[in-house]
Amino acid sequence: MKYICILLVLSFSWACKKDADFLDRDPTQILTEDQVFSDEKQVLSLLSDLYGRYVDFATPEDWSTMSNFNEAFWSEAGRYDEFQNSGWKYDAWAIWDYEYIRELNLFIEKVSANDHLNAELMNRMQAEARFLRASYYFELVKRMGGVPLILESLTYDYSGDATYLQYPREKESVIYDFIISETEEIKTVLPKDINTKSRASAAAALAMQSRAALYAGSIAKYGVNTTQVSLSGGEVGINSTLANGYYTTALKAAQEIINGSVGSYSLYIKKPDLSENFASIFYDKSSNPESIFIEDYKLQSGKVHGFTISNQPRFGAEEEEGGRINPSLNFVQNFEKLDNTFAPLPTNMPSGDYYYYDSQLDIFADRDARLAGTVIIPGSSFKGRPVDIWAGYQLANGSIVTGNKRGDMSTLPGKNVTEQVVGFDGPVDGEEFTAQTGFYIRKYLDPGTGSGQRGVQSEVPFLRYRYAEVLLNAAEAAFELKDPTLAATYMNEVRARAGLIIPLTAAQITFDRIAHERRVELAFEGHYYFDLKRWRIAHQVFNGTEINKSQLLSNIGSAIKPSTQPYGLWPYKIYAPGSSNNGKWIYKVVLSSRVTGADRFLMGNYYSEISNTILTNNPKIVRNPNQ
Repeated sequence: MKYICILLVLSFSWACKKDADFLDRDPTQILTEDQVFSDEKQVLSLLSDLYGRYVDFATPEDWSTMSNFNEAFWSEAGRYDEFQNSGWKYDAWAIWDYEYIRELNLFIEKVSANDHLNAELMNRMQAEARFLRASYYFELVKRMGGVPLILESLTYDYSGDATYLQYPREKESVIYDFIISETEEIKTVLPKDINTKSRASAAAALAMQSRAALYAGSIAKYGVNTTQVSLSGGEVGINSTLANGYYTTALKAAQEIINGSVGSYSLYIKKPDLSENFASIFYDKSSNPESIFIEDYKLQSGKVHGFTISNQPRFGAEEEEGGRINPSLNFVQNFEKLDNTFAPLPTNMPSGDYYYYDSQLDIFADRDARLAGTVIIPGSSFKGRPVDIWAGYQLANGSIVTGNKRGDMSTLPGKNVTEQVVGFDGPVDGEEFTAQTGFYIRKYLDPGTGSGQRGVQSEVPFLRYRYAEVLLNAAEAAFELKDPTLAATYMNEVRARAGLIIPLTAAQITFDRIAHERRVELAFEGHYYFDLKRWRIAHQVFNGTEINKSQLLSNIGSAIKPSTQPYGLWPYKIYAPGSSNNGKWIYKVVLSSRVTGADRFLMGNYYSEISNTILTNNPKIVRNPNQ
């Protein structure tokens, strides 16, 4: 009845107006274009919306994007099928959002023509929109190869002929050249302010330039090893003669940041515990000199994320939820020893007997500090609470006493009371939300109170560009330019922070070293997949062949070592009364029964498939190769 009365009143009031007066009324809830671009707050609001549509490959808002490619096992029953197939579809990771590009182009055009507002402010906003446009084209070219390069807001004229809107794909090199030239131009307009983190800065532009040029140089150099991953028109593949030019650009851009010309960025070094120091890089927003460009979040603002809820240690968590990302042994064993050597975590003596440890932590002693800063290992703590990761008891005769669910109870031989025989964090094969590989993730977990609660969540930022990556970009570019001494200088700076204080010499800088350093330093940040792609080794790492324990534990540190299945490492407590080993710990290498597939990266996976809809709508677009 209430709504009927309102409608009657409205109908009566409208009837009392002349038709012309009613039709001529200006809208009160829609701003005109002139109104928007004559108001600084409205322009900033539009720009904020464009920032909000920034595309990341990995994001804490979707935890699975940060932990793919067998660097971790996903301890969630609904995702076990990801480890029971043989690889990836051709359209995996595809994007093609030209509506976003059009809106960026339109914003750039309108701001450029704006004579109502402060010119300096408009110049900055235009440069920021160009930064966002370059970022999206970078994301496009990484995934799709060369794409149509459209730098104006196209409008359909409703003539029935849309052919003038059909653009062909540019060469892959042309897109990279555009990104490099754009960032070079806008770096002089964007602020040189180390405290500008969530908006584009001069350093952010240079960091993008360095990364993009490094990618282009790699594709040019290593593409000769996969000539079938190319198109005759250059839409996929870059001429090898261009490699050194791109590497030179990557090094120069990185050095502008390193030399302090756009702000005093540096590695984060604030805490004496090197592992905790490394973990803190990703949650400490207080004067963090390492972060360059971030996706920020803020409590009680409506913009928070649930990464900690999804991935915190399950036992004793604020919501008794978590445990989804379980880093694999494949990944964990890559953290080298403090003497700069690679070795598997010692589980078995040459005789075949186990190594017996007084503490669960002992097996991880004298390793790269980034291990415990990236991964929650057995015997460690989170939020001041010890994790409870152990798979059961091993008896003197080698048999196992364990349970079917976390925290299970049973009776040990010679006793008449039940006691706990498996950790409250697992591992139990197949029990979701527990440490099924024997590990939880540490990087990007929020140690703040309430971060594991749905009603609070986390404000930990996502670091899109950070100083350590810039150093590693410089190291790789210098290595490719035949300057291993300079490469060692930059790489050793990153390694020293992790407790690896024996400097690598120039002679020790190899491609494998470059690849290894990026894998451990930048883990779970969205780099690993693109590194394997640009070096054209993804098909070797994911060769579709099951790996056994011997293969898993050999050739650690090799960039092309196969990693087709995620393994785990389970701790067991010895129960052997009267033995000197009673109460000690052993470790066993395991493969979850839920892992039944072996990933194969096909040549057609190097570039994502362009959909048939796009190909039908624009016949000038050519397909990607091997699909």
